[in-house]
Amino acid sequence: MPRQTFAYTALDASGARRTGMVDAESREMALAHLTAEGRYVLDIREAEQTPGVAISVGGRSKRASKQDLALFTRRMADLASAGLPLDRVLQVVSEQSESAALQSLALEVLADVRSGLPVSQALAKHPKYFNEIYTQTLRAGEASGQFGEVAGRLADFQEKEVARRSQIVSALVYPGILSATAAFVVIFLLTFVVPRLSGVFRDLGNELPITTQILLSSTDFLTKNWLLVTITLVGTAVGLRLWSATPAGAEMRDRLLLRAPIIGPVILKATVSRFARVLGTLVYGGVPILEALEIAGKSSGNLVFTRGAQRVESEVREGRPIAAAMRDAGQFPPVLTHMVAIGEETGELPKMLDRVANSLDFEVDTGMRRLVSLVEPTIVLSMGGFVGFVVLSVLLPIFQAQNLVK
Repeated sequence: MPRQTFAYTALDASGARRTGMVDAESREMALAHLTAEGRYVLDIREAEQTPGVAISVGGRSKRASKQDLALFTRRMADLASAGLPLDRVLQVVSEQSESAALQSLALEVLADVRSGLPVSQALAKHPKYFNEIYTQTLRAGEASGQFGEVAGRLADFQEKEVARRSQIVSALVYPGILSATAAFVVIFLLTFVVPRLSGVFRDLGNELPITTQILLSSTDFLTKNWLLVTITLVGTAVGLRLWSATPAGAEMRDRLLLRAPIIGPVILKATVSRFARVLGTLVYGGVPILEALEIAGKSSGNLVFTRGAQRVESEVREGRPIAAAMRDAGQFPPVLTHMVAIGEETGELPKMLDRVANSLDFEVDTGMRRLVSLVEPTIVLSMGGFVGFVVLSVLLPIFQAQNLVK
């Protein structure tokens, strides 16, 4: 009797709700198989009859985070490396996934794979979750017969991206809180405290100190024109955002960021690190070098490097070595061009690119710590300086009045 594929929803031993696919000769045998595994089946039916299986578990729609995607790739790589067929890999991954969105998506991909599509092509139908780097790398892994190893390399890349993002967020939390506190103190003093003292100062009838005059003028302007100030700030922010969305604006923004004092070198190293890691991952997976250069340039997150990668791709297409083309492009630092040259000579380009990325990651981590250690006291000193200016502006007229009375 031919085997059939059944989609099921069941509770596992811990009571968690799971969905998945199972092959059996009949519905009864599929039910018996799942029951023997300790699952309490809530619903089971032929997969062909359930095109909507890829619905969020429990009717809840959940977004998949980058950490979820990294875990999805790691599990897929481990199972493929263990020798499981790719359709079985996707079935197990769908059962293990804690993300309802990825669980549903894995079932959709599984259905496509069982209908004859390669895994990379099935994943490419979901660009929201799996970008060009992901699908092209897996496609090369499928073609070379090293799917598990290539997927493991891709998982390493995703995990490093997640760790870097988490580090940046953690580093910015405290400065962010300080900045918000400083902004609140400034607004509170200018809109609530100082206006209540301005009448007292004017009643003194004496010429006010210059600091007090500046403070009162600033407060009067803000309280009378707060709507204009708000509209101007919002309009400026929206205008800059729209301008930076244009090709010319985006390139100018990225170029200014790279040249910015203090933070510019950190951004440059982070950009080069990402470019090198993506390029190394793609080349290791077997993606043709011209295609790898194009994808790595787009994924660098900086339009200056995207343009540079396009120039390198054009020259490599004409027969020039990669390192020489990078050196002439001008955007790539010597540490990258030298290591690429060594990689081309030894045939270990992915390994050399990984070394560059790891070295630059260490420098980025150090730079981030220095930036945070510099930003925190700067915010504190700025807030303290402004509060001191307000206190001085308030106390000077009082001291003058006391001297006149004496």
